[in-house]
Amino acid sequence: MSTITIGIIGLILFLVLLFSGIPVSFAMLFLGIMGLCVLRTPEAAFSMVNDSFTSTFTSYTTTVAPMFILMGVIAGYSGVGASLVETINKFIGHRRGGIAMSVQAVCAIFGAICGSVPATLATIGKIAYPEMKKRNYDDRLSTGAICAGSTLCILIPPSLTFIIYGMVTEESVGKLFISGIVTGVILMVLYMIAVFIWCRISPTISPVSERTAWKYRFKSLLNGGLIQIIIVFIIAMGGLFIGFFTPTEAGAVGVAGIMIVTIITKSLDFKKFAESLRETIRLTVMIYFLLATASVYGKFFSFTRIPYVISDWVVSMNLSVVVIMLMITLIYLILGMLIDAQALILLTIPIFYPVVIEMGLSGLWFGTYIVVVVGMALMTPPVAVATYIMQGLSGVKLQKIFVGVIPFIICDLVMMVLLILFPSIATWLPGLMTR
Repeated sequence: MSTITIGIIGLILFLVLLFSGIPVSFAMLFLGIMGLCVLRTPEAAFSMVNDSFTSTFTSYTTTVAPMFILMGVIAGYSGVGASLVETINKFIGHRRGGIAMSVQAVCAIFGAICGSVPATLATIGKIAYPEMKKRNYDDRLSTGAICAGSTLCILIPPSLTFIIYGMVTEESVGKLFISGIVTGVILMVLYMIAVFIWCRISPTISPVSERTAWKYRFKSLLNGGLIQIIIVFIIAMGGLFIGFFTPTEAGAVGVAGIMIVTIITKSLDFKKFAESLRETIRLTVMIYFLLATASVYGKFFSFTRIPYVISDWVVSMNLSVVVIMLMITLIYLILGMLIDAQALILLTIPIFYPVVIEMGLSGLWFGTYIVVVVGMALMTPPVAVATYIMQGLSGVKLQKIFVGVIPFIICDLVMMVLLILFPSIATWLPGLMTR
């Protein structure tokens, strides 16, 4: 049996295990070990497993994850998200669709301290949905806007998805963070435009709210923690941009900054802090284990030579870059309907990354592009993690939520086209970094 055939069997079995409910990490570990035993020897297989776990848990690169996770978890437990919603809502909540638009800004800002879609969605959704429900917003608009806004956090640094992509491909995590800033801001604006157009076409889905007096707006601005969070973001990401911090150091600075914010606002007690540490440990171990098992499965997949065969085949076809990217995107869209985001990244990047590099494209640009695609996949049925979480928070029927995310999925498609036509959107800002 050829190595290619073994690799295809391993890929099919991986999908079967996923659909049967086996956790992604255990499926990759099991199939990785079995595949390595077949292609090499059991002794070599377990030696490589040991190397994968040791290198993952002791790598300096992986230390970037715990700091940013802790920063996001502290922000969630301290109630910073609630303050952000209240502050931004006072400024634009009185406009038609204002709360839905403010959710996009809130999620983008909250994403600057929390790179997890479920955490952002749970935090902002619990606050924003009842507010929109109280003001008679249509459920399609409210749930769709919250789902879409939550996906911005995987573009706005610090992003756990960028961290995973960087660890798998060995691209600079710091440059990936910076590349997501411009893309994330543009996508946020596109989401706001979608809300504005939707409310213009169908005014009944979004009643007009009362205008808040300016003195209360400024009071909320000063007391809501928005300014402090922006300062923390500028210091951490600014230091990373100019080369003063490494990504790990930027995360530590971010943690210190968010701790100072919670002390100033008196929003974090010892019990919440202890819970934050426990949650950080849980998430960090989960990510480290996932990366280690992905490394095992990746070694098996590399021995099958499937990624290199696909790369050579694609290059030999002499297709244009646009056509190849459309093919890759289509595959992501199909798989994104069936597989969750982390599994999608870990399963496909080892296959497509060599193809992209062989074509002479930037791995940095590809990472940004793929994160946009993954964000869209989180909203695309039938497997749409963001919509399922939103359904659990709101009790709204999934059919309504799926209708509500359609305008935002169109925005994602527009963003993907912009990235293909103007790659500098993702590469310009990282290109200015000093290191």
